[in-house]
Amino acid sequence: MDAFRITGGTRLNGRIRVDGSKNAALPEMAAALMAKGPVQLRGLPALSDIDNMARLMAELGCQIERDGQDLRMVTSDDGSWHARYDIVRTMRASICVLGPLLARYGQARVAMPGGCAIGDRPVDLHLRGLEALGARIELDGGDIIARADRLRGNTVFLGGPFGSTVLGTANVMCAATLAEGVTVIESAACEPEISDLAVMLNSMGASITGAGTPRITIRGCTELSGCDHRVMPDRIVAGTLAIASAITNGDVTLEDFPLDHLLAVVDRLQATGVRVQRLDELEPPGRCTIKVTSERRLKPVLFTTQPYPGFPTDLQAQMMTLLCFADGNSIVTEKIFPDRFLHVSELTRMGAQLYRQGGTVVVQGVNRLVGAPVMASDLRGSASLVLAGLAAEGTTTVSRIYHLDRGYKDLELQLNSLGADIERFNADAEDTAETPKTESTRTSSAT
Repeated sequence: MDAFRITGGTRLNGRIRVDGSKNAALPEMAAALMAKGPVQLRGLPALSDIDNMARLMAELGCQIERDGQDLRMVTSDDGSWHARYDIVRTMRASICVLGPLLARYGQARVAMPGGCAIGDRPVDLHLRGLEALGARIELDGGDIIARADRLRGNTVFLGGPFGSTVLGTANVMCAATLAEGVTVIESAACEPEISDLAVMLNSMGASITGAGTPRITIRGCTELSGCDHRVMPDRIVAGTLAIASAITNGDVTLEDFPLDHLLAVVDRLQATGVRVQRLDELEPPGRCTIKVTSERRLKPVLFTTQPYPGFPTDLQAQMMTLLCFADGNSIVTEKIFPDRFLHVSELTRMGAQLYRQGGTVVVQGVNRLVGAPVMASDLRGSASLVLAGLAAEGTTTVSRIYHLDRGYKDLELQLNSLGADIERFNADAEDTAETPKTESTRTSSAT
């Protein structure tokens, strides 16, 4: 199993481009199941989640050709409508094939999804939304089975106890494009990934208005064609790289930075003393160039994760790591996934002073973190441990980085290009190599 060995204390410096968005690409790949013709998606990062979704799409009857960061998909009329557990268990986002399969074939069988261990994320809102369009839902052996002779437009409410559901909005929006009549999604997710999906669907012949607002209107059509679509930049990767520059007191220029999608994050960064300077006013704010630098002394701040356009839960762990170096006490409140604090205990091993009470963590700033062996337990938490390792004194080993590979393309190579010192190695192989030496030492001591 791969791990990172990070030698901390190096200031990041240089220029790097932000990859395409995984969270936008996955539902857009699923939407290609509905197209009568080839779908070309451009700018997809080479991530394990993308590869797993491509495997799932191929099993569902989609012919896939990959050329670098571009993906061409063609779905046949006699494709499969069963998404098996063997693939679905590898990532939660695979649930987003449910709506497209139901719309295309009138039936779908999708295993209950897996994913990161960051708390309960039930799919009941997905199912209620599809039922409102006329689907009949049942559960059988851990699979969701949905059937509909003809989907019909309706008003669908997608509000939940922790806000709107992004993948649920994507599922219902996709299904509604081929439903009869008009569908209105109330309390829809406003995330940019939903807006990007709507742009793609409209280029396929759909009629969607209001994406990016709490009310989305979809006028159903009888058929969707192929399209050529460029995936939006990844705002979570962009935010992670910006925080990496800040936590190392670096000087990093980020191209294709989705500034208008990260205003809440930029606001909190600037409140700590981090400078975010836009360099190219001619580019659209969704793909502009910025420079991130920081003061040597950071100020404490308060922030609460919220649905977009609030502070994203996927950057909570990274921001918490930065605040470990602030002069004073910061308060972090998690409103989306209240149990998303698996990184807290690992940061504490490195010398962080963190005090959790329910969905809130008080971060007492320290002068330094010290390198230590730590273990990743989820995607974004693992990114926070890498950032901690960049700023810590000594060597940090981050194990189980397969979580990281789900959402970041060669993060160690990107950071090393900016001056970091990160080595990827096989931890199991090193453990095996060290075992005979240990046994030999014990035998010699006993003698």
